[in-house]
Amino acid sequence: MTTRGQTLALLGIGLVSGFFAGLFGIGGGFIIVPALVVLVKLDHKRAVGTSLLAILPAATISTVSYAVVGSVNWAVGIALAVGAVIGAQIGARILQRISRRSAQWAFVALTVVMVVQLMLVVPNRDAVMPMDLLHVAGLVVLGLIAGVLSAILGIGGGGVAVPVLMVVFGLGDLVAKGATLVMMLPGVVSGLVANLRIHNVEVRAGLVIGIAAIFSSPLGAWVAHIITPQLGAWLFAGFLTFIGITMVRQALRPAAPEATGV
Repeated sequence: MTTRGQTLALLGIGLVSGFFAGLFGIGGGFIIVPALVVLVKLDHKRAVGTSLLAILPAATISTVSYAVVGSVNWAVGIALAVGAVIGAQIGARILQRISRRSAQWAFVALTVVMVVQLMLVVPNRDAVMPMDLLHVAGLVVLGLIAGVLSAILGIGGGGVAVPVLMVVFGLGDLVAKGATLVMMLPGVVSGLVANLRIHNVEVRAGLVIGIAAIFSSPLGAWVAHIITPQLGAWLFAGFLTFIGITMVRQALRPAAPEATGV
């Protein structure tokens, strides 16, 4: 049974993760998973499954927020989604065979790569990308990788896809975020279904976080459109650095018994 303190913690997690979901075009799992482990004392793997449920509302509202101002490239988003759906199923199976610390160190390695990319790139908000066969194939592969990591780490995949779309594919920052949000929806659903089948989701906790995130994600999307592309990239890099440091501290702590529910 959820205590009052845990409910307040879940609401806070939802509000914070929803804002960053809209600001950075991510699902919010970078915040949700560590917060569920530290504040709510969920087992890491169960936090991952719960995070996927919590991500859905904010990702949906954020997608709408980007779409209404024309910041969504649907072709790019759909190509990414094709790979993400497949990758999420693969990642859900890997999750059951990987240790908590292995998942955490993978999380840290991912943030290092993303931070380096974001610090090196000079975003061009007006950049476009040709949709030829090579680029489409590359997008599907990127979606596949993001989908696998989504299921393993409980993230939407935006932390992976957005910097790669900007640095490797040359997309503008807002369009990259909008396309990634489109990718997240089927990819997260795919990973969520796989986790529900193995009873790896705390439904109540996920719903409380997700509902709270609905109210803050449009604000984050609005801020993303009024700040400069360079500032947006630096803020994203700073955000990932903070999350990476937090996860390193958790990974270095001695193993302790963890609760399996809230």
